[in-house]
Amino acid sequence: RQSLSDLLFSFLKYFKMIQKLQKIGRLQISLVLLSASLFCFTLSILRHYKTGSSLFLFLNWNLFLAAIPLLLTTIWLLSNKMKNKKIFSIAIILSWLLFFPNAPYIITDFYHLRLSTAAPIWFDTILVMSFVWTALIFGLISLFDIEKILRTFTKPTFASIIISVMLFISSFGIYLGRFLRWNSWDIISNPGTLLSDILTIITNPLQHPKAWSITILMGILLNLIFWTIKLLNNELLTSKIINNETK
Repeated sequence: RQSLSDLLFSFLKYFKMIQKLQKIGRLQISLVLLSASLFCFTLSILRHYKTGSSLFLFLNWNLFLAAIPLLLTTIWLLSNKMKNKKIFSIAIILSWLLFFPNAPYIITDFYHLRLSTAAPIWFDTILVMSFVWTALIFGLISLFDIEKILRTFTKPTFASIIISVMLFISSFGIYLGRFLRWNSWDIISNPGTLLSDILTIITNPLQHPKAWSITILMGILLNLIFWTIKLLNNELLTSKIINNETK
């Protein structure tokens, strides 16, 4: 059993974390994402309870993986001393790139809608869409964080180009995950075979039309999502500035 002092220490620790999140402007969106994640989890449990089918329970694991990129970039934002070191920033970016494909990867889970009729299709659509939306928000926020990190040691235009390229690389990662069943941690546990598969696809593009079709189309889609939100945000900021000036 925890003593009163242990409980108090835990409370103070979480309170300090809340203060830190609020300081970097991440508290509100963190609470929204937590609520969205709980909503997704509740839907999956409700479906399992009503149908006895565990088909969509795996989406909770996929959502957890989708949250890792945001966790990494939030660590960078909270690291006041370390984030000024280029090596630390590059390490965060590379780690992020390894896990980021898990966020948009969940889009491909719409595929599972046709695999079961245990629940009404409208319920399953809402369930999967809830997971997809939450995962994309996890990913997009982390993506804007990465752009911010890149701008600390590159020009804004070059940072934007790198982001677009990263989205195509991530799309290739989605193909590796969905069709070749590779995971992010396989780069450590089974790097030889993974790199062999990657090199085979890159050196023999004409023999792997599906890989390149998915990479290009998904890359375009992710870039459209990123740039739409980025430009929309810029428009909102501009409108806010104009409104303030006219008052």
